[in-house]
Amino acid sequence: MKEAARNSSTRIGLTVLLFVAALLAGCGGGGGGGGASPPPPGTLGVSLTDDPACGFDAVNVTVTKVRVHQSGTASDGDGGWSDITLTPPRKINLLDLANGVLTALGETALPAGHYTQLRLVLDANAGPKIANSVVLTGSTAEIAIDTPSGVQSGIKLINEFDVASGQRTDLVLDFDACMSVVTRGTGAYSLMPVIKVIPTALNGINGFLDTSLLASNAKVSAQSSGTVIASTVPNAQTGEFLLARLPPGNYDVVLTADGRAMAVIAGVPVTASGMVMVSINAAPIALPASSTRTISGKELLNPTSSTVVAYAAAKQTLGTGPKVS
Repeated sequence: MKEAARNSSTRIGLTVLLFVAALLAGCGGGGGGGGASPPPPGTLGVSLTDDPACGFDAVNVTVTKVRVHQSGTASDGDGGWSDITLTPPRKINLLDLANGVLTALGETALPAGHYTQLRLVLDANAGPKIANSVVLTGSTAEIAIDTPSGVQSGIKLINEFDVASGQRTDLVLDFDACMSVVTRGTGAYSLMPVIKVIPTALNGINGFLDTSLLASNAKVSAQSSGTVIASTVPNAQTGEFLLARLPPGNYDVVLTADGRAMAVIAGVPVTASGMVMVSINAAPIALPASSTRTISGKELLNPTSSTVVAYAAAKQTLGTGPKVS
């Protein structure tokens, strides 16, 4: 087994649903022999959703716009960008969007064609205004998250997509805040966005964890060859968990809780549609008690850096079974 922890980070999944729907334009009336009409544009719409999170009572981001471009080399100031602009910018608590809840950000007309750039633009913390922040579990204090300058010019996403005239294209962006929100020092946090494009269909893995584990920092993740693809925490009342919108493939479902032995359900097959249930409410998954130990120490960067974040990982090798984190 490989167990990795990022310094004071929590596992949050942010998913951004982008869909490109074509507008069917009506034919103009009148006679005459004018040239052929251009193909009708499409419409780009964007929504946000999130997985349940642990360690925070709030994770706030302020979205100003979503940008797309057909050229992969276009810079911020070049022409040809199509934007969804939020006026005023919207501050969104991602934890309000758990379990598939969506919030629409808006839409814009989009010419048909091949698109190679996709950017999510966040507002900056400036003066007394806190645009991006966290609230720790059990606290009421809002802590500003430092954001790199690239967040304001747009978080660049690695994905290409096509918009066909008269057709609809769907994309989903998974914002992994577990890897994106990191500690920079005592009481300070930074946002280093980690976002990937995932399927739009509501597929995935669901099940139930025994409710006796819910007060023990219980977590569930879907992994592939030791890499965490998606993660969540169970519902605080029922113990139900949902790992949604996974790329088709086989996944190892890893269940953990403080003071409990880890459980792994290996090789769970996921298709492009439909949910795979690994346990039911009448027979939830229980984790036996296990002794734990603490490792402590101090990390120093050499040379020092204002952008690099140090982290520590504890790893263990099991005799049998898949490699997991």
